[in-house]
Amino acid sequence: MPNDLAQLAGKDLGAHVSAYDANKAILYALAVGAAASELDLVYERDLRVLPTFGCALGLWAVESAGRLGAYDPKASLHVAQKIHVHRPLPASGNIEMHGGVARVFDKGKAALIEVEVDSEFFTATYTIFLPGMGGWGGDRGPSAPAAADEAFTQATETGTSPELAALYRLTGDLHPVHIDPEVARANGFPRPILHGLCTLGISARVVARQHGVHPADLRYLEARLTAPVLPGDSLAVASGRRDDGIHFRTLSKGAVVLGGGKAVFG
Repeated sequence: MPNDLAQLAGKDLGAHVSAYDANKAILYALAVGAAASELDLVYERDLRVLPTFGCALGLWAVESAGRLGAYDPKASLHVAQKIHVHRPLPASGNIEMHGGVARVFDKGKAALIEVEVDSEFFTATYTIFLPGMGGWGGDRGPSAPAAADEAFTQATETGTSPELAALYRLTGDLHPVHIDPEVARANGFPRPILHGLCTLGISARVVARQHGVHPADLRYLEARLTAPVLPGDSLAVASGRRDDGIHFRTLSKGAVVLGGGKAVFG
């Protein structure tokens, strides 16, 4: 199977159209913590769609890669995310996308694949960790950057509801580990876990508010998804400005759940 995995690099996953209406865009905003008072995020009259919704729209490509048979998608972990925003998402529409496996890295005992989705609105990159799938002598890829001693100037704690994973999955990520207690336990979790992209969406919105910018003005976002969050746990988001953007990290129960975060607004 590692040889099959190595052949995935450059694999074309084809085209896909994701359709959504204002109700689904609003559902996404509410799932990542938008307040009823943020009318342009939750009211169709002057709706601005959060750019991180693009990460949810592009998940079809990750699912397509998992169906190729080179690895077991149930044993894979989503460990990093990037999104470049090219233009604002419309309040509703049919988003045409093209997907592919951009890169495959041999990390020794594990492998990484990067699934990339392009559209006129955004380019999203999903990094997927495959335990036990390395060791065929392939390119190791870049090393993870050393943790920086960040000068964070802002800190916000925000809660999540016990029902949040059940709500967020309606935005498109239907993996059973987020809803089925038996699947969660089989993966080593005491109960269903929150989607990493939900934690990322919450964090991006919080970071924007910390620095007085609108979350819909996001132009670039990246972070490593380093640990799971249980629905109902609180998130502590810390951030600070640097020349290249706003850097942030998110903790839950004292553990870093998002690391290496960077956001650019404009």
